[in-house]
Amino acid sequence: MRLLLHVCCGPCAAYPVAALKAVGHELTGFFYNPNIHPYEEFAKRLETSREFAAKAGIELIVDATYALEDFLSGAMQDLSKRCEYCYSIRLRKAAIMARENNYEAFSTTLLVSPYQKHEMIRGIGEQVAKAEQIPFFYVDFREGWNEGVRMSKEWELYRQPYCGCIFSEKERYYRVRKEKSTC
Repeated sequence: MRLLLHVCCGPCAAYPVAALKAVGHELTGFFYNPNIHPYEEFAKRLETSREFAAKAGIELIVDATYALEDFLSGAMQDLSKRCEYCYSIRLRKAAIMARENNYEAFSTTLLVSPYQKHEMIRGIGEQVAKAEQIPFFYVDFREGWNEGVRMSKEWELYRQPYCGCIFSEKERYYRVRKEKSTC
């Protein structure tokens, strides 16, 4: 199958790409992540995705637009649904890119992380697929999480410490600092 695979980052792509290639899928990666903050982090993840794609032997289509204001505007509409919004905009863009470029389906590397909201991603992927009239190729890649971590370390890929958005950055670092505080 000719598949467009949304890539959130190089390390998360390691296992899904290996697994999909092993069963004969023809893959193209698609980097579109307007949620990543700050810009330096966005640039590191983009460069690592390019590095990974070269090492894995797959084409990578890149939308390098740093649309942080658009992301924040949408996410701030209802903070309790910010992850839903984030997944939706990225999967919709991947579906549109897949349909417009005659791929047979689309999927996402977000499905590898045990830290992401897996069932939400699956549901949004299926909704977007119906709306955009292109199949969402669902695979639960979580079983390969540890293998992907091993692969990304072996390939010396930059590994980020949070999901990417300003909200997850706060949750990660604020909690750590608060735990270290003696107040």
